[in-house]
Amino acid sequence: MQEEGRAAETSPGYVDWRNRAALKGKHGGMLAASFVLAAEVLENLAFLANASNLVTYLTGSMYFSPARSATAVTNFMGTAFLLALLGGFLSDAFFTTYLIFIVSTTVDSLAGAEAADVREGPCEAASGGKAALLFAGLYVVALGSAASRFDGETGRGRRERSTFFNYFVFCLATGGLIAVTFVVWIEDNKGWQWGFAIATISIALSAVIFVAASPVSRSKLPREAPSPPLPRFLNRAVKRKPIFQTLACTVDELEQVKVIVRILPIFVSTIMLNCCLAQLSTFSIEQAATMDTKLGSLVVPPASLPIFPVVFIMVTGNESGITHLQRIGVGLVLSILAMAVAALVELKRKRVAARSDMLDSSSPLPISFFWVALQYLFLGSADLFSLAGLLEFFFTEAPWGMRSMATSLSWASLATGYYLSSVLVTIVNGATGGGGRRPWLSGSNLNYYRLERFYWLMCILSTLNFLQYLFWASRYKYRHPVPKA
Repeated sequence: MQEEGRAAETSPGYVDWRNRAALKGKHGGMLAASFVLAAEVLENLAFLANASNLVTYLTGSMYFSPARSATAVTNFMGTAFLLALLGGFLSDAFFTTYLIFIVSTTVDSLAGAEAADVREGPCEAASGGKAALLFAGLYVVALGSAASRFDGETGRGRRERSTFFNYFVFCLATGGLIAVTFVVWIEDNKGWQWGFAIATISIALSAVIFVAASPVSRSKLPREAPSPPLPRFLNRAVKRKPIFQTLACTVDELEQVKVIVRILPIFVSTIMLNCCLAQLSTFSIEQAATMDTKLGSLVVPPASLPIFPVVFIMVTGNESGITHLQRIGVGLVLSILAMAVAALVELKRKRVAARSDMLDSSSPLPISFFWVALQYLFLGSADLFSLAGLLEFFFTEAPWGMRSMATSLSWASLATGYYLSSVLVTIVNGATGGGGRRPWLSGSNLNYYRLERFYWLMCILSTLNFLQYLFWASRYKYRHPVPKA
């Protein structure tokens, strides 16, 4: 009887940090979630402290062109987010999320010193060993920063889960707020080595907080069959009798594949939104760097511009009363408006430069950087609506044994969006630079870029993307009753 009572108190499929059966009422829930959220504040602070200012560092210290800097940043950010998918797969298939987090934060804390070891040189673009050292450090940071971006297993119950995801986005914003204000100011005024030091300390503290939650935390056990069901489904689809007996799949696994196939169009539809978000880390910061960034007697670093969407998220909180797919749809519409606003602001910035005869000047243009803040507000709103909805949508709709990996699809969408931004820059320059013409995004002077045309192109692509999203979203049927925020 005692053993039966103890079994009834356990959470099936979950273990504590010592790999013992997790107990209901003791492990998991909002107490454990509070530790995870605190760790996420520090982790996102560390990541965005360097990522938000990276384009400024590459153009100002490494002497990259604006286009090359933008491509380098989007590749770095894309890699960081894509590795979250790897973390989700390892968590589902082989290890617990607890172990993955500890290993990743260790890698991340060690990487800061490597990236910080790059020093400024003469006024020429970094190349050879110096560039190799820079990117080696950055990509090791990317590997480590994937640590806590895939686990949605902390809360218990649908209401707690929704609360957790909403607070998760809020904590991302809190870490980002500190990063783009305090840490960016330190980097611009005291040196990048201080920024890397703060990031390293933040990661170490996040690991300490995460470990402190060990007595009340729980982790989902890896599924029994680590190989994904999709190959086994395809194997069975060829013939009624599987070609490879080791890839034979069950009826449940067939259903899992059907679910995955149904959510993939939603995943693909969010990539363009994240491609728009990538501009906030690249060209938007470079635009602001050419403008008047004074706020009274205070000079605001261009990399602090992300404070506008961050504060917006923190003030407005969570949108309520709409479904996950409706949230994502609102985010897609806002991204369309954001790109239109960005194009109009860039036209205004270039007109001011031309009228002031400052096209070739390195002095700040007589136009406030608050104009660029408009596109940050629109895209920050889009991120607010889409990210929490996307996280919870993938978590609730995915098969139980693939929840960590499914949740990480949100970050994979971000990664693909950042990579798409790099690809678009390359394609646009290739398509517009033929016949002796100057490519839209070429050279070291942003005033001679055709950035407004690039933004209009993204506006058109975002509109087409929204139309195809409506097709898939209107036909999607939730596995469970439609969840409300």
